[in-house]
Amino acid sequence: MPKIQELPEKYCVAEREVQYLLFDPDAQLKNTTVVNVSKTYYYLKDNLVPGFFQIQNRRYLGNKYKLTAFISDILSEKCGSFQSLCDIFAGTGVVGNHFNKKNVRIISNDFLYSNYVVLKTFMGITDINLNKLKDKIRLLNSLMPIEDNYFSLNFGSTYFTLENARKIGAIREKIEELSVNEDEKLVLLTSLIYAVDKVANTVGHYDAFRKKLDTTNPLVLLMPNIKPENNCDNEVYCEDANQLIRKISSDVLYIDPPYNSRQYCDAYHLLENLSRWEKPNVYGVAKKMDRGHLKSDYCLKSATKAFAELIRYAKCKHILVSYNNTGKSKDCRSNARIKDSEIVNILKRKGEVQIFERNYKAFTTGRSAVDGHTERIFYCKVTE
Repeated sequence: MPKIQELPEKYCVAEREVQYLLFDPDAQLKNTTVVNVSKTYYYLKDNLVPGFFQIQNRRYLGNKYKLTAFISDILSEKCGSFQSLCDIFAGTGVVGNHFNKKNVRIISNDFLYSNYVVLKTFMGITDINLNKLKDKIRLLNSLMPIEDNYFSLNFGSTYFTLENARKIGAIREKIEELSVNEDEKLVLLTSLIYAVDKVANTVGHYDAFRKKLDTTNPLVLLMPNIKPENNCDNEVYCEDANQLIRKISSDVLYIDPPYNSRQYCDAYHLLENLSRWEKPNVYGVAKKMDRGHLKSDYCLKSATKAFAELIRYAKCKHILVSYNNTGKSKDCRSNARIKDSEIVNILKRKGEVQIFERNYKAFTTGRSAVDGHTERIFYCKVTE
């Protein structure tokens, strides 16, 4: 229970509203319309051209690919047409990419550089020679290193077979040599990130590796299926969302922050290390680098305060907040950081709020059995 003097700062409210929050913090939630969506959404099997991959072909915690149609329905009903959409905690980028068309400006942001690489590749590159890239990917695939390197010494025979780890390290070095500009480097790095995901001896993240090394398929790089013609007006950032929000504006603001205490920089340290390629010292069984500068406030006790600040500075017409209730987990680290009542109280200072919800089986860390999991979209029509 927060102290009375902490409430104005926590919720970004005036002191005169403190008593209201103190005596009935759930009042706004009780008076908010909840729309239960029972519609069944079907997804076509990826129709890929041989040798290519799409943005959703990746394992990632909180991946929203199977919720894009649900989000799209809400936008169609509440927003109609719009000219710009900001996905400020983009992660894999599947939501922004779903709406990435020539007549819609996408603003995509993620604090992890490894995610920025992918976002920039799919939504930021406007002019690139794809045929030359195919040749370079063919060359990278042909590498057959026999000597160890930084990557194989740290991650071989654990996260990857020694052969794959040597090849990953050799390819990462070669990308620096082959790339003629930043865009080429980002595309080749994206190809490597997706290839690594297919051969990683993990359950889809890098908090730990599986004890039995039975993921032995050889590493193969493919081409990203990008559409540069759709990206002309887009903006892609690698910034703290609470700093970026002060500098941008959009018709629609989509917010999908971390839900619980599990830091994404812990789960994806290996990809961050590989992308930045600064070759830092790594520690412990999981071989993690120092990640102190990558920690998110949304995974800490300060999550509610951070969210209130984000909404306060948002310049938009519509806000969609994706925040599941994470049910009741056996691991308290998986429980949601921000309460539904807190989200509603903060959003209602900005405008009119509705909640859309549907049952959804989420991709978890593999240790957290969750009951009663519901995906929630808090919609706010901005009126202030």
